[in-house]
Amino acid sequence: MALWRIDACKAETGDRSNTSIYNAVRDGLFTKPVKIGPRASAWPDYEVKAIVCARIAGKTDDEIRELVNRLHAKRVDQLATV
Repeated sequence: MALWRIDACKAETGDRSNTSIYNAVRDGLFTKPVKIGPRASAWPDYEVKAIVCARIAGKTDDEIRELVNRLHAKRVDQLATV
């Protein structure tokens, strides 16, 4: 698993600004970033790819919010196995 910084996320999603990513996070349409340092955040690559695939598949915003919730839950489950 790779962690992508915001520029990689913007390239993958086609977003033009950091604000667009953070607005999607606020709206529940993108997963929350993972802190990787005191002033650095990133996203697991598989989460970004899953959200992009859902968009391409024509999923509604409500369906993407459900996906985001499942991805957040998967993070918790993965921590339990570490």
